[in-house]
Amino acid sequence: MTHVEYFKRQAKNLFKDYKAKTPYIDKLDGSTYYKYDGKYFDVTWILDDYRFIIEECGWDEGNLSLMNIQHIFAYMIGFEKWADLVNASNVELELAKLRFDNQDKISLEEWDAHVNEQEFRLDAEFDPEFKLALFKRGLLNNDGSQLEQDYRLCKNQNRVSKNISSENIQTPSLNKQITSLPLNKEDRAEFIKTANNVFENVIERIEPNNTEVTRKLWDVENYIDNFLTKDMLPISRNYALSLIDAFLVHEVIGLATKADKMVKQG
Repeated sequence: MTHVEYFKRQAKNLFKDYKAKTPYIDKLDGSTYYKYDGKYFDVTWILDDYRFIIEECGWDEGNLSLMNIQHIFAYMIGFEKWADLVNASNVELELAKLRFDNQDKISLEEWDAHVNEQEFRLDAEFDPEFKLALFKRGLLNNDGSQLEQDYRLCKNQNRVSKNISSENIQTPSLNKQITSLPLNKEDRAEFIKTANNVFENVIERIEPNNTEVTRKLWDVENYIDNFLTKDMLPISRNYALSLIDAFLVHEVIGLATKADKMVKQG
Protein backbone atom coordinates (compact mmCIF):
# COMPACT_ATOMS: atom_id res chain seq x y z
CA MET A 1 0.00 0.00 0.00
CA THR A 2 1.42 3.38 -0.99
CA HIS A 3 1.39 6.34 1.39
CA VAL A 4 -1.33 8.05 -0.67
CA GLU A 5 -3.49 4.91 -0.57
CA TYR A 6 -2.94 4.73 3.17
CA PHE A 7 -4.08 8.33 3.63
CA LYS A 8 -7.09 7.76 1.37
CA ARG A 9 -8.14 4.93 3.66
CA GLN A 10 -7.68 7.09 6.77
CA ALA A 11 -9.69 9.94 5.22
CA LYS A 12 -12.48 7.50 4.32
CA ASN A 13 -12.48 6.21 7.90
CA LEU A 14 -12.75 9.78 9.14
CA PHE A 15 -15.67 10.34 6.76
CA LYS A 16 -17.38 7.18 8.04
CA ASP A 17 -17.02 8.45 11.59
CA TYR A 18 -18.30 11.87 10.56
CA LYS A 19 -21.46 10.29 9.11
CA ALA A 20 -22.07 8.42 12.38
CA LYS A 21 -23.54 11.55 13.93
CA THR A 22 -26.69 12.39 15.80
CA PRO A 23 -28.07 15.97 15.69
CA TYR A 24 -29.47 17.60 18.79
CA ILE A 25 -30.92 21.00 19.63
CA ASP A 26 -29.32 23.07 22.33
CA LYS A 27 -32.07 24.11 24.72
CA LEU A 28 -30.39 27.40 25.56
CA ASP A 29 -29.65 28.88 22.14
CA GLY A 30 -31.79 26.66 19.91
CA SER A 31 -28.83 25.83 17.66
CA THR A 32 -28.25 22.43 16.11
CA TYR A 33 -25.18 20.50 17.22
CA TYR A 34 -23.92 17.00 16.52
CA LYS A 35 -22.82 14.10 18.65
CA TYR A 36 -20.31 11.85 16.90
CA ASP A 37 -20.04 8.17 17.69
CA GLY A 38 -16.92 7.32 15.71
CA LYS A 39 -14.94 4.11 15.48
CA TYR A 40 -11.61 5.47 14.25
CA PHE A 41 -11.35 9.18 15.11
CA ASP A 42 -12.44 11.72 17.69
CA VAL A 43 -14.47 13.71 15.16
CA THR A 44 -15.61 16.34 17.64
CA TRP A 45 -12.02 17.12 18.57
CA ILE A 46 -10.90 17.32 14.94
CA LEU A 47 -13.77 19.55 13.83
CA ASP A 48 -13.25 21.81 16.83
CA ASP A 49 -9.53 22.22 16.06
CA TYR A 50 -10.09 22.78 12.32
CA ARG A 51 -13.40 24.62 12.44
CA PHE A 52 -11.70 27.62 10.86
CA ILE A 53 -11.43 25.61 7.62
CA ILE A 54 -15.16 24.89 7.63
CA GLU A 55 -15.92 28.55 8.28
CA GLU A 56 -13.44 29.89 5.70
CA CYS A 57 -14.83 27.57 3.03
CA GLY A 58 -18.46 28.29 3.97
CA TRP A 59 -19.25 24.63 4.55
CA ASP A 60 -22.14 23.27 6.60
CA GLU A 61 -20.90 20.99 9.40
CA GLY A 62 -24.02 18.92 9.06
CA ASN A 63 -23.45 18.24 5.38
CA LEU A 64 -19.74 17.75 4.74
CA SER A 65 -18.68 15.71 1.72
CA LEU A 66 -15.83 13.22 1.42
CA MET A 67 -13.85 15.90 -0.43
CA ASN A 68 -14.39 18.31 2.46
CA ILE A 69 -13.18 15.70 4.94
CA GLN A 70 -10.16 14.93 2.75
CA HIS A 71 -9.26 18.62 2.75
CA ILE A 72 -9.46 18.79 6.56
CA PHE A 73 -7.48 15.56 6.93
CA ALA A 74 -4.73 16.77 4.58
CA TYR A 75 -4.41 20.03 6.52
CA MET A 76 -4.28 18.08 9.77
CA ILE A 77 -1.16 16.17 8.68
CA GLY A 78 0.71 19.10 7.20
CA PHE A 79 -0.64 19.92 3.73
CA GLU A 80 -2.60 22.95 2.58
CA LYS A 81 -5.11 20.82 0.69
CA TRP A 82 -5.78 17.25 -0.47
CA ALA A 83 -4.27 17.86 -3.92
CA ASP A 84 -0.98 18.83 -2.24
CA LEU A 85 -0.99 15.53 -0.37
CA VAL A 86 -1.68 13.48 -3.51
CA ASN A 87 1.13 15.24 -5.41
CA ALA A 88 3.64 15.33 -2.57
CA SER A 89 7.13 13.85 -2.81
CA ASN A 90 7.97 10.49 -1.23
CA VAL A 91 9.93 12.26 1.51
CA GLU A 92 7.01 14.56 2.36
CA LEU A 93 4.62 11.60 2.43
CA GLU A 94 6.95 9.53 4.60
CA LEU A 95 7.18 12.38 7.10
CA ALA A 96 3.39 12.84 7.06
CA LYS A 97 2.85 9.13 7.73
CA LEU A 98 5.38 9.08 10.55
CA ARG A 99 3.68 12.10 12.08
CA PHE A 100 0.25 10.53 11.77
CA ASP A 101 1.31 7.12 13.11
CA ASN A 102 3.19 8.59 16.09
CA GLN A 103 0.93 11.46 17.11
CA ASP A 104 0.49 9.88 20.54
CA LYS A 105 4.21 10.48 21.13
CA ILE A 106 4.76 13.74 19.23
CA SER A 107 1.48 15.54 18.67
CA LEU A 108 0.75 17.01 15.24
CA GLU A 109 0.23 20.46 16.70
CA GLU A 110 3.38 20.49 18.82
CA TRP A 111 5.54 19.24 15.96
CA ASP A 112 4.43 22.14 13.74
CA ALA A 113 5.09 24.59 16.55
CA HIS A 114 8.52 23.08 17.17
CA VAL A 115 9.59 23.34 13.52
CA ASN A 116 8.29 26.90 13.21
CA GLU A 117 10.13 27.91 16.36
CA GLN A 118 13.46 26.47 15.20
CA GLU A 119 13.15 27.91 11.68
CA PHE A 120 12.51 31.32 13.21
CA ARG A 121 15.37 30.95 15.66
CA LEU A 122 17.86 29.98 12.93
CA ASP A 123 16.36 32.25 10.25
CA ALA A 124 16.13 29.26 7.93
CA GLU A 125 13.57 27.22 6.03
CA PHE A 126 14.07 23.49 6.50
CA ASP A 127 13.67 21.31 3.42
CA PRO A 128 11.59 18.07 3.58
CA GLU A 129 14.69 15.85 3.91
CA PHE A 130 15.91 17.78 6.94
CA LYS A 131 12.47 17.77 8.55
CA LEU A 132 12.27 14.01 8.08
CA ALA A 133 15.69 13.49 9.66
CA LEU A 134 14.75 15.83 12.50
CA PHE A 135 11.52 13.94 13.17
CA LYS A 136 13.23 10.55 13.12
CA ARG A 137 15.84 11.80 15.54
CA GLY A 138 13.15 13.06 17.89
CA LEU A 139 11.27 9.78 17.62
CA LEU A 140 14.36 7.65 18.26
CA ASN A 141 15.13 9.66 21.37
CA ASN A 142 11.56 9.68 22.65
CA ASP A 143 11.43 8.19 26.12
CA GLY A 144 8.25 6.26 25.36
CA SER A 145 5.92 8.59 27.21
CA GLN A 146 2.41 8.83 25.82
CA LEU A 147 1.06 12.30 25.18
CA GLU A 148 -2.44 11.01 24.60
CA GLN A 149 -3.02 14.07 22.41
CA ASP A 150 -4.13 11.74 19.66
CA TYR A 151 -7.00 12.32 17.21
CA ARG A 152 -7.33 8.57 16.71
CA LEU A 153 -9.57 6.38 18.81
CA CYS A 154 -7.14 3.61 19.75
CA LYS A 155 -8.20 0.45 21.53
CA ASN A 156 -7.78 0.67 25.32
CA GLN A 157 -6.44 4.21 25.00
CA ASN A 158 -7.26 6.55 27.86
CA ARG A 159 -8.23 9.79 26.20
CA VAL A 160 -7.41 13.13 27.80
CA SER A 161 -10.06 15.83 27.89
CA LYS A 162 -9.26 18.98 25.94
CA ASN A 163 -10.05 20.91 29.13
CA ILE A 164 -7.32 19.25 31.20
CA SER A 165 -4.43 21.57 31.98
CA SER A 166 -1.27 20.96 29.98
CA GLU A 167 0.52 20.69 33.35
CA ASN A 168 -1.10 17.28 33.75
CA ILE A 169 0.10 16.00 30.39
CA GLN A 170 3.58 14.54 30.03
CA THR A 171 5.85 16.54 27.76
CA PRO A 172 7.52 14.48 25.01
CA SER A 173 11.28 14.16 25.03
CA LEU A 174 11.30 16.18 21.80
CA ASN A 175 10.65 19.23 23.99
CA LYS A 176 13.38 18.62 26.59
CA GLN A 177 15.45 21.77 26.58
CA ILE A 178 19.14 22.51 26.92
CA THR A 179 19.19 25.83 28.76
CA SER A 180 22.83 26.22 29.80
CA LEU A 181 26.39 25.36 28.77
CA PRO A 182 28.57 23.41 29.12
CA LEU A 183 26.49 20.30 28.63
CA ASN A 184 25.91 18.15 31.66
CA LYS A 185 27.77 14.83 31.86
CA GLU A 186 24.89 12.70 30.57
CA ASP A 187 24.06 14.96 27.62
CA ARG A 188 27.72 15.42 26.70
CA ALA A 189 28.23 11.64 26.58
CA GLU A 190 25.16 11.24 24.36
CA PHE A 191 26.29 14.03 22.01
CA ILE A 192 29.80 12.53 21.74
CA LYS A 193 28.36 9.09 20.98
CA THR A 194 26.05 10.52 18.32
CA ALA A 195 28.83 12.58 16.74
CA ASN A 196 31.14 9.57 16.52
CA ASN A 197 28.42 7.50 14.87
CA VAL A 198 27.64 10.26 12.38
CA PHE A 199 31.37 10.74 11.71
CA GLU A 200 31.76 7.07 10.75
CA ASN A 201 28.67 7.21 8.52
CA VAL A 202 30.00 10.28 6.74
CA ILE A 203 33.43 8.65 6.31
CA GLU A 204 31.76 5.69 4.60
CA ARG A 205 29.74 7.98 2.33
CA ILE A 206 32.47 10.34 1.17
CA GLU A 207 35.32 7.77 1.14
CA PRO A 208 38.19 10.25 1.70
CA ASN A 209 41.55 9.60 0.03
CA ASN A 210 43.32 9.49 3.38
CA THR A 211 40.83 7.93 5.76
CA GLU A 212 43.16 7.15 8.66
CA VAL A 213 44.70 10.63 8.68
CA THR A 214 41.19 12.10 8.61
CA ARG A 215 40.27 9.98 11.64
CA LYS A 216 43.35 11.17 13.54
CA LEU A 217 42.28 14.77 12.92
CA TRP A 218 38.83 14.10 14.33
CA ASP A 219 38.55 15.53 17.87
CA VAL A 220 35.03 14.64 18.90
CA GLU A 221 35.24 16.21 22.37
CA ASN A 222 36.42 19.54 21.03
CA TYR A 223 33.70 19.46 18.35
CA ILE A 224 30.92 18.81 20.85
CA ASP A 225 32.25 21.32 23.39
CA ASN A 226 32.07 24.03 20.73
CA PHE A 227 29.05 22.73 18.82
CA LEU A 228 26.46 24.74 20.72
CA THR A 229 26.79 28.41 21.60
CA LYS A 230 24.93 30.46 24.17
CA ASP A 231 23.04 32.42 21.52
CA MET A 232 21.40 29.13 20.41
CA LEU A 233 19.87 28.53 23.86
CA PRO A 234 17.39 27.39 24.87
CA ILE A 235 17.29 24.56 22.34
CA SER A 236 15.50 21.23 22.21
CA ARG A 237 17.92 18.44 23.13
CA ASN A 238 16.75 16.22 20.29
CA TYR A 239 16.81 19.07 17.83
CA ALA A 240 20.42 19.79 18.81
CA LEU A 241 21.27 16.13 18.25
CA SER A 242 19.67 16.28 14.82
CA LEU A 243 21.90 19.24 13.92
CA ILE A 244 24.90 16.93 14.24
CA ASP A 245 23.45 14.84 11.40
CA ALA A 246 22.87 17.95 9.34
CA PHE A 247 26.16 19.80 9.83
CA LEU A 248 28.88 17.26 10.60
CA VAL A 249 29.31 16.31 6.96
CA HIS A 250 30.88 19.71 6.29
CA GLU A 251 33.26 19.24 9.21
CA VAL A 252 34.37 15.83 7.93
CA ILE A 253 34.89 17.14 4.41
CA GLY A 254 37.05 19.89 5.89
CA LEU A 255 39.11 17.33 7.83
CA ALA A 256 39.50 15.16 4.74
CA THR A 257 40.74 18.14 2.74
CA LYS A 258 43.21 18.99 5.50
CA ALA A 259 44.38 15.37 5.58
CA ASP A 260 45.01 15.42 1.81
CA LYS A 261 47.16 18.55 2.17
CA MET A 262 49.12 17.03 5.05
CA VAL A 263 49.87 13.85 3.09
CA LYS A 264 50.82 15.82 0.01
CA GLN A 265 53.23 17.99 1.98
CA GLY A 266 54.82 14.89 3.44
